[in-house]
Amino acid sequence: MDKASTPPAPPADVKGGWLFGNAYLLLVLTTLSWAGNAVAGRLAVGEVSPMALTMLRWVGVVVLVLIFARHRLIAEWPVLRRHLPYLFALGALGFTGFNALFYIAAHSTVAINIGIIQGSIPVFVLLGAYAAYRTPVTGLQFVGVAATMLGVAIIAAQGDIARLADLAFNNGDLLMVMACLLYAGYTVALRKRPAVSGLAMFSVMAVAALLTSLPLVAVEAALGRFQWPTPTGWAVLGFVALLPSFLAQIFFLRSVELVGPGRAGVFVNLVPIFSALLAVLILGERFQLYHALALVFVLGGIAVAERLRRA
Repeated sequence: MDKASTPPAPPADVKGGWLFGNAYLLLVLTTLSWAGNAVAGRLAVGEVSPMALTMLRWVGVVVLVLIFARHRLIAEWPVLRRHLPYLFALGALGFTGFNALFYIAAHSTVAINIGIIQGSIPVFVLLGAYAAYRTPVTGLQFVGVAATMLGVAIIAAQGDIARLADLAFNNGDLLMVMACLLYAGYTVALRKRPAVSGLAMFSVMAVAALLTSLPLVAVEAALGRFQWPTPTGWAVLGFVALLPSFLAQIFFLRSVELVGPGRAGVFVNLVPIFSALLAVLILGERFQLYHALALVFVLGGIAVAERLRRA
């Protein structure tokens, strides 16, 4: 996923056409794109450094939004301008922070793990909403939270109980948990979003993500770890800028407009499943028993938490 950039309101200027009238096809394409970001993160290893990928990704997105969203951005600028500090903070938290940790994590864990751990984001959002706004959480919802967290722990321990006892976890998996916490914080903070279209808000946050990624690139360069993209790196960059970062956002926003946030949100649970499938098919990663067990706990926990929240 790259779920890292999901503004909540649909763009009013993205309408019509056969594709944009089919919410479920759009949702499948969206979740496939977000799942593909996990594979892209692994393919980027050795081809482009993490901070270079993060920065250049947002360069590409900013160019795209200036081409396709500039009219909406100009029309809503008076409102957006009053909320710039808030929107920049969201861009730094949910876009730059999440993606930086995501691509660093890809250097030390597999795409299957990345995708399954991403599946925990809805539960982190549930806990964050409770902490920030005291949104009611039932006992059974906490059971769902516990099940999801157990699934994440199984991934982090690679199915080895001894690792849980010794707290010997893969650094990449722990970084992915941190990334998911950042994105959950971003999602919870969206509750106080200004009254503007999702496309205009996304455009400002994309610019914020680009600007806040520059210091990270400077640090990476100072440490001698900056790597300009190879031809493969440019291909990966083109994919993540166009699909997970841009088109998937428009697809998801249009889907929310067509079927509502509740029904659209259910499809996000496809991300860990698609991530596992793509990792096996494209990267040749091994899908092991503990991956299946973790998927059961993560998706089962989310199903319990989400069903009860909507009840």
